[in-house]
Amino acid sequence: MSDGPGRGGDEPDPAVIDDPIDGDAVSRHLATTWLGRARHIHLAVCASTNDIASAEARGGAAQGLVVTADAQTSGRGRLGRVWHSPAGANIYVSVLLRPRRPAAEIPPVTLLAGGAVAAALSALGFDVRVKWPNDVLLATGGHVRKVAGILTEAQTEGDRVGHVVVGIGLNVHTRRFADDLADKATSLALAGGRGLMRARILAHVLATFEAAYDRFQARGAAAAIELWEAHASLGVRCRARVGGATGGTTVEGITEGVAADGALELRDDDGVVHHIVAGEVVPVTEA
Repeated sequence: MSDGPGRGGDEPDPAVIDDPIDGDAVSRHLATTWLGRARHIHLAVCASTNDIASAEARGGAAQGLVVTADAQTSGRGRLGRVWHSPAGANIYVSVLLRPRRPAAEIPPVTLLAGGAVAAALSALGFDVRVKWPNDVLLATGGHVRKVAGILTEAQTEGDRVGHVVVGIGLNVHTRRFADDLADKATSLALAGGRGLMRARILAHVLATFEAAYDRFQARGAAAAIELWEAHASLGVRCRARVGGATGGTTVEGITEGVAADGALELRDDDGVVHHIVAGEVVPVTEA
């Protein structure tokens, strides 16, 4: 669903066999008003929960639909990356939204979702932060590693928004990652989580996201940016690679915040503020 952790080689905890995340399991913990209340589609395996939610949206499904799966065969993420999703280990969920906001305000929904996941995990006792535009990170054992990612896909016609699908991939039980991700990815279990139940965690994430989305509906992009910045590490020197694999440019500077359109604001050494709307952004020490 999201780029990064979850590619081939990761394994669930062998002890995790019966940790259901279907509608019945989630509903026992659900505290939302509308999100996940009317319909919750759960699949043992699918290509992508985002694809299922998008198809349902085109068929007229109402806002608030939740789609979950125990495994995905074609999970995808930002910049065309692949997320292979081990069965029964983690949370793979997509939600269907039909926002009243104009199309120009939809890009910050990714930030809204990331901020909501961070807020939910923080309330559960984890040391969480967000990385622009779609990563949720955990700090543990002196390391900061990715635990979740967001993939937002929208259908628009001019200024009219037909629907928005927000996909969330959250590593819960995975304890071993492929070698190329071992120093980049983590899970709630690896971060010291105890008594982890996917249904309970998902219900908490959905409730946090619903409240955040209601604020977004009322106030627009500002609500998304405020929530995201509350969990962001700003003032960090970063390098942004923009413009694609060939012919692109590199901008280096200090992260200052997020603009109204969701772009990252990066101030270079000459004092020029660059608005990064796409591409890779990494701390200079990791570039």
